Order: sequence, then C-alpha cells, then structure tokens
Amino acid sequence: MDEFTKAQKLFLEGYNCAQSVFAANADRFGIDKDIALKVSMGLGGGVGRLREVCGAFSACAMLVGLMETSTKADKERKEAVYVFVQKLAEDFKAQNGSIICRDLLKLQEDDKLLPKPDERNSSYYATRPCLRVVGIADKIINEAFSKR
Repeated sequence: MDEFTKAQKLFLEGYNCAQSVFAANADRFGIDKDIALKVSMGLGGGVGRLREVCGAFSACAMLVGLMETSTKADKERKEAVYVFVQKLAEDFKAQNGSIICRDLLKLQEDDKLLPKPDERNSSYYATRPCLRVVGIADKIINEAFSKR
C-alpha cells in the first residue's frame, strides 16, 4: 500500500484495529468519532485481546449492520446481512489467510492471553501484520459501500 487509509492513520495514532476501521467509516452513518471509538474498543485484539475474530473484521461486520438494517427484527434482513458478512469474510480471508486474530499473528492456541496491550514501537509495527490488515479491512468495506 502506497498511501495509508484513514483507518491505518487511526491505527498509527494508537487506536486498536476495530476502533480504527469502525471510526474511519462511522461518519457515513452520522456517528460521532468519539462514540465510534468507545463502542468499538472492546473488539480490539480479537475481541478483548482474546485473539478470536480480528477486530478489523468485526468492525466491518458492524458497519454492514449499519449499512443494511433497520431496527426491526426482520428475518429476511438478518439473512441478507449474514450473507453480506460471509462474503466480506471470504474476501478478508482471501487477502489475509484468516479472520482469526491468533492466526493472523501466528500465535499458538496456548499462548498466554494477557489483557495488557503491547507497546507500540518500531518492533511492534515491524513484526505485526495489523497495519496491513487494517488497511485491507478498510478497503474491503469501502468497496462494499461503493457498490451500494
């Protein structure tokens, strides 16, 4: 990637992967940046740093929900959202190999799950795919927006 996306710039400011993707796109729905950063914080690190579903991808799923639904419990809309999210998951996996944080970071199942975030320094950025993954997630969701 030659130029950083809005989401990547937020990531470089210290926000987690979910916050970066969600806040970079929340203004499309009239959501204040501070609210977007707060509501998505717990999804970072594969949801609370549990290393499960990547926060960048989780943010994409949240954005699809904003894009595609109403507040009614509608079975057809729910199915359409699930189809859409599954398609995005296929795209995300094709470009990253997985939607699972642990896999993206090449961690073992038994690696210790510590809640303390790692320090952001040159070593962090050199050894982690997160900045690239955030950029891919941002591009995937923006392509989805452009097709709507």
